[in-house]
Amino acid sequence: MGAVSKWTSLILILQAFLALPSSSKPEELAHIPVNFLNFAKRPEVFDWMVGIRRKIHENPELGFEEFETSKLIRAELDRMGIFYKYPFAETGIVGYVGTGSPPFVAIRADMDALAMQELVEWEHKSKVPGKMHACGHDAHVSMLLGAAKILQEHRYELQGTVVLVFQPAEEGGGGAKKMIDNGALEHVEAIFGLHVSAAHPIGAVASRSGPLLAASGMFEAVISGKGGHAAIPHHTIDPILAASSAIISLQHLISREADPLDSQVVTVATFEGGGALNVIPDSVSIGGTFRAFSKESFIQLEYRIEEVITKQASVQRCNATVTFNANDQKPFYPVTLNDKDLHEHFQKVARHMLGDHNVLEMQPSMGAEDFSFYAEVIPGYFFYIGMKNETKGKFKRGHSPYFMVNEDALPYGAALHASLVTKYLLENKPKPNLPKAVSFRDEL
Repeated sequence: MGAVSKWTSLILILQAFLALPSSSKPEELAHIPVNFLNFAKRPEVFDWMVGIRRKIHENPELGFEEFETSKLIRAELDRMGIFYKYPFAETGIVGYVGTGSPPFVAIRADMDALAMQELVEWEHKSKVPGKMHACGHDAHVSMLLGAAKILQEHRYELQGTVVLVFQPAEEGGGGAKKMIDNGALEHVEAIFGLHVSAAHPIGAVASRSGPLLAASGMFEAVISGKGGHAAIPHHTIDPILAASSAIISLQHLISREADPLDSQVVTVATFEGGGALNVIPDSVSIGGTFRAFSKESFIQLEYRIEEVITKQASVQRCNATVTFNANDQKPFYPVTLNDKDLHEHFQKVARHMLGDHNVLEMQPSMGAEDFSFYAEVIPGYFFYIGMKNETKGKFKRGHSPYFMVNEDALPYGAALHASLVTKYLLENKPKPNLPKAVSFRDEL
C-alpha cells in the first residue's frame, strides 16, 4: 500500500510539472501578467524590493568588484529556496526556477555602479565616496529578485526552466561577454533584459524590434612632437596643433563620409597635455567614443579613426599611436538587436498587463548596452521601464550625480520579467531530444 501511495504522489507531482500548455485557456493566459503585477504590488513584496534596492544603493561596487552585492543576492535566493550556481565572471550568479527541463529562458540584471560622487541628499545616499548607482542597476537587481519571488511562488505552474542571470560589469567591462564565456547561457534559448527610464512615464514600457542600441567602442591616441618654449615655436614640433587638426578631421568622418541615413557618432571627449601656459609639451593625448548601427559602419569607423589621427599627426611632423578598447578588459559592445518574434511576444504580454496605450514604440538610441552580447548568441529582447512622474519631481537620466530611481517602478519590472518568461514557457512546448534536466544538486 505504501508503494502505491508513493507512486500516486509521484504521478501527481509529474502532472503538476508536465501539464500541457494547451490545458490553459487563452483568457487564463491573458490574466497572468495582471495577476503577477498585483502580486508584486502587495505591500510586503513591494517593501521587500525597496529594502533590497536601498541596501545596494548605499553600498555601490564597481565592475567585477560586486562581492557584497552578490552576497546579498545569494542570501535572498537561499531564503527563497532557489538553486543557483556561483561564481560566473568573478561575482555573477545564475539561478534556476522551474522543472530543470527544457525549454530554458533567461532574465537578466546588471549589478555594477559607476565611479562618480552622488550629489543627491537623502536617507539612503551612497556610503562609498566616489561611487554611486547612477544608472539604476540597484533597481534592476531588486526587480529580478522580485521576479524570482513571483516565479518561485508559481514554480509548479512553469512549463520549463527560468534562468536568473545576475551579471557584473555592464558599465564598460563587458560582463555579459564573460558570463557567456563561463557558460551562463547553457541550454538557454531566449533572454530578456530591462532598464529603468526617466524618459517614459510610470506604468509604461518602451522598446522596438530590430536595432535598439548602437555598437560602441573607445579610442585613445598619444601624439608626440618636440616640446619647447612657446616664444620660439619654430624650435618645437607642436603636438597640440597636430591633435587639434586630427580632432577637426575626425568630425568630417560623420559629416562627409557617413551615409546620412546610417546613424554614426565620433566624439572626442578628452584632451590632455601641457602644464604651463608658456611651454609647448612633448606630447598630448586625446580620447573618445565611436558608435554605429551596423557592423560594417563600425569597422570602417575604427579603421578611419586610426588613419586620420596618424596621418594628421604626420602632416604636422608628429608621431601618433592609437589604441582601441577591443580587449578582454574593455571589449567593443555590439549593436543591441531585438528579436522580431520576441518583440511580438513582449507586445502581447505588456499590453495584457498595462494596456495598449502604455506600450510605446521608441526610436533607436546611440547609447550602448552589453546585453548585446547575449543577443548575439541567442534571441534577445531589451526594453525600458518608465519611471517618470511629474508629481514626484523631475528624474534625471542615467550617469548623472543627481540620478534617482522612482521606486514605484519596481513592481512593473518584476512582474514583466516574470510574465514574459512564464508565458514564453507556456507557448513553447518542450522539444524532443533536448538536453536532459539540469540537476539542481550540481555545483561549479
